[in-house]
Amino acid sequence: MTSRETTVRRLAFWSIPLALAVMGLKFIAWQLTGSVALFSDALESIVNVIAAMVAFVAVSYAQKPADADHPFGHHKAEYFSAVIEGVLIVLAALLIVREAVAALVSPGLITAPVEGIAVNIFAGLINGVWAMVLIREGRAFRSPALEADGRHILTDVISSGGVIVGLVLALWLDVPILDPILALLVAGNVLWQGWKVIGSSVAGLMDGAVAPDEEERIRQLIAAHATGAIEAHDIKSRRAGYASFVEFHLVVDGDMTVETSHQICDRLENVLRREVPGVKVTIHVEPGHKAKDEGVVL
Repeated sequence: MTSRETTVRRLAFWSIPLALAVMGLKFIAWQLTGSVALFSDALESIVNVIAAMVAFVAVSYAQKPADADHPFGHHKAEYFSAVIEGVLIVLAALLIVREAVAALVSPGLITAPVEGIAVNIFAGLINGVWAMVLIREGRAFRSPALEADGRHILTDVISSGGVIVGLVLALWLDVPILDPILALLVAGNVLWQGWKVIGSSVAGLMDGAVAPDEEERIRQLIAAHATGAIEAHDIKSRRAGYASFVEFHLVVDGDMTVETSHQICDRLENVLRREVPGVKVTIHVEPGHKAKDEGVVL
């Protein structure tokens, strides 16, 4: 197992106990206050725990080496994790709506507000720090599961902040109905974030191309290190979790020996692997008359 794989798996694992701890704190805050908004916040934390477990399983599976049944590896498992997480976020939003609607009909009294809010703020601080860690490391290690988990937790932090502000207003203005109204606003934000998580993950499952800046970097590397060839065309790419798959046609002089053309291919493959983390390269060599005068003309 590489250092990258070890780090990603360790981060995914520690998300589980942290999510459990935050969930416990939020349920304590709800028990202290009886606030439906804090209860909605606690309900979302249940989803965080499940999502953290799903992310850990997905990350572990995605790191399995390629085999006969999966010759291109298991990298896309992380996208399935992110889709499942998005669905769980939507489910949490629907649970929040149910509780909020019931509270609108019969608003309850809020007790021990200072203690409950303090506990919720502490839980939010833990979530905020961990969300930043997961998003930063998820981007650095190109892990869709980690980044999706981080964004989900960040959504929870934003929701918690809104809940606290609204709860303070409800107490200050002595308008109890603001509590369930705030819970409905939280549900709307959670639904939106869930939709974004699902959308970005589906793009990965549909073999979306690498980012435009990365694609331009690949073209520049080909142009700089394909000395001896005529052109490279039909350059295609796709992302699958950490891995990027790049393929293109390399046109060489028809009289060039197989060994010489192979040396050019080796040079290109080595530089792309060195400069583009996780890249898998496939090159199809063609004779000079196949040139299209497009793509990367050398």
